[in-house]
Amino acid sequence: MEKLQYISQGKTMQEQELNIRKALDNGIKWVQIRWKNAPEDDLISLCETSKQLCSEYQSVCIINDNAQLAKTIDADGVHLGLSDGSIKEARLILGENKIIGGTANTISDILQRIDESCDYIGLGPLRFTVTKEKLSPVLGFEGYQKIINHLQEKSIEIPKIFAIGGVALEDIQPLQEVGIYGVAVSGQITNQPTIINEFKKAMIYA
Repeated sequence: MEKLQYISQGKTMQEQELNIRKALDNGIKWVQIRWKNAPEDDLISLCETSKQLCSEYQSVCIINDNAQLAKTIDADGVHLGLSDGSIKEARLILGENKIIGGTANTISDILQRIDESCDYIGLGPLRFTVTKEKLSPVLGFEGYQKIINHLQEKSIEIPKIFAIGGVALEDIQPLQEVGIYGVAVSGQITNQPTIINEFKKAMIYA
């Protein structure tokens, strides 16, 4: 599984598509299409175009929140927030071979996600971010460390956890030292897509 995810940004379909294209051009191999409060037809159109683009670039295409839409356009999977429907239902819709990710903010969320057998967990936010309307309590590096320590103390196998929420290039090393698998980045890649290569260089692919 890729260690660097790009979460798409843009207020219009054109902005979203342009940002996704730039990320793909600069080597991103995992795109999560996230466009809150979008008109339904525009969202479907964006997802269809993005799935095609991701296929051309041999990149993973994940749809945020909507398992049915992911199935309709044959995306590679879906990412569900804590209030976006169940992992179990998404698995029934998408089948065993698609990727299902889930958001978490606390130890109990992590344990729930492990119990639900999702393929990866987006844990955050690392710090304050303007890209999310209802922001959960900020974890900081200490919050990640506490959660990883708790799993280790309970001898629970650490799942593939991605840090989300205001993640920047300089955070890669400390996050990986804590035991975080990868990162999901939005703002920094949108604003500077050429930084993707720097992110990849900073990551330990152990």
